[in-house]
Amino acid sequence: MNIAFIASEAFPYAKTGGLADVAGALPKALEKLGCNVKLFIPKYGIIDEKKFHLIFIKEIELPIHVAGTTRKVFLHQSVLPGSNVEVNFIDCPHYFFRKSIYTNDPDEDERFVLFNKAVIELINLSDWVPDIIHCNDWQSGLLPLYLNENYKTNKKLSRTATLFTIHNVGYQGLFSEETYYRAEIKKDLVLQFDPERSAGFSFMKTAVLYSDIINTVSQTYALEILTPEYGSGMEKILSERKTDLFGIVNGIDYSEWNPLIDEYIPYHFNFDNLDGKRRNKKHLLEEFNLSYEEKIPLIGIVSRMAGQKGFDIVAESLNELMKLEAQWIILGNGEDRYENLFRSLAHSFPDKVGTYIGFSNDLSHLIEAGTDMFLMPSRYEPCGLNQLYSLRYGTVPIVRRTGGLADTVSDWHEFNSLENKGGTGFSFKDYTSKALISTVSRAVETFKEKKVWKQIQKNGMALDFSWEHSAKDYLDLYKRALTKKT
Repeated sequence: MNIAFIASEAFPYAKTGGLADVAGALPKALEKLGCNVKLFIPKYGIIDEKKFHLIFIKEIELPIHVAGTTRKVFLHQSVLPGSNVEVNFIDCPHYFFRKSIYTNDPDEDERFVLFNKAVIELINLSDWVPDIIHCNDWQSGLLPLYLNENYKTNKKLSRTATLFTIHNVGYQGLFSEETYYRAEIKKDLVLQFDPERSAGFSFMKTAVLYSDIINTVSQTYALEILTPEYGSGMEKILSERKTDLFGIVNGIDYSEWNPLIDEYIPYHFNFDNLDGKRRNKKHLLEEFNLSYEEKIPLIGIVSRMAGQKGFDIVAESLNELMKLEAQWIILGNGEDRYENLFRSLAHSFPDKVGTYIGFSNDLSHLIEAGTDMFLMPSRYEPCGLNQLYSLRYGTVPIVRRTGGLADTVSDWHEFNSLENKGGTGFSFKDYTSKALISTVSRAVETFKEKKVWKQIQKNGMALDFSWEHSAKDYLDLYKRALTKKT
């Protein structure tokens, strides 16, 4: 099967979040299943051409029309590390040579209008015919419409199907009605399906209306986004297409996230020998000038510091959480109020809390390897990756039961006996500080029961969240999408 995989970011070239991890790993997993996959991303100015061996394809120069102006688009290519997946970098310096991947610039919509147009035009001009165009998030949300309308008489692409993956329904690519003009899209193509919401333009809505199949990144989140609480205004349109809406939990790349070979941690360990985890804990505590006590659990947080991630109820809970016999290591950045809160927390409790404001890939691996527990109290979480990393590293997750967290972490006390051996962490449903405090307290108390704790660790480490399983599920969705073209 030929698959064109479209994303606005991909690891290791450009990354702001989980989408990049998916785009850097799923194409490789699909290739191992026998697919011919080509990845398409913008060529941002931050991408290191020499490091990633980009080759300029001098034969390609496309005139792409956006907002009444024709822009020249060029093509660079490389190969996704660890695979034979061809990576196509859409090069338009006017739009993509900027300080960051995403911007608040007035032409943010134009940037991705051009990206969508350039991708489909490159595909059309090549000798390669994709069976599936797999679009991810709003930045590639116009491709299904363009394929259905602008290329509907194109014999080459007449049987190409589309799948649109929603990684976070809260980010919809919302712009003014001027975007219809900039994208050269007739309003009626969208408004005929959604006359009640005529104001503005939504990249994601366009994708939901025109894709053959839609999916999101966990089964629970696929149900949640059909409700007003989680749908962010898209619940009505998604409900109308619920027979074409599916959920597939993201996988993780075990060549990068594996405590037995992780290049970012000083001591390796595995399911059969956890001594390296204890040594990593001591090393991590030393990095933050905290003392090591075998009987005191170390709780980690690695996160974007925002309300969506549950930091509002964490803030409400801190007085009680600091009374627990536990230590904390916190890594992240985001909203000023939370950054300042965790800075002051480390200052007020220098023997209990270590805080690093910013991002460090090295430290994120060490926290997964060296902590005993990992806290993810998200208000909503489409999939989540850190709980999957934690399970692999014998770090017991404490999560709110929502989205992918609900699908991947089972509460130990729901099984209530060592004989059941099924629990992998601790979870709570109510989005309240009371529920958070109670669940963290439960975990801290359970940590004292060493036999039980080791069983919980091993339960999590035995699970397999590799991309191989998720890729097979995506193949099933691709086949389902293709049946709609026959």
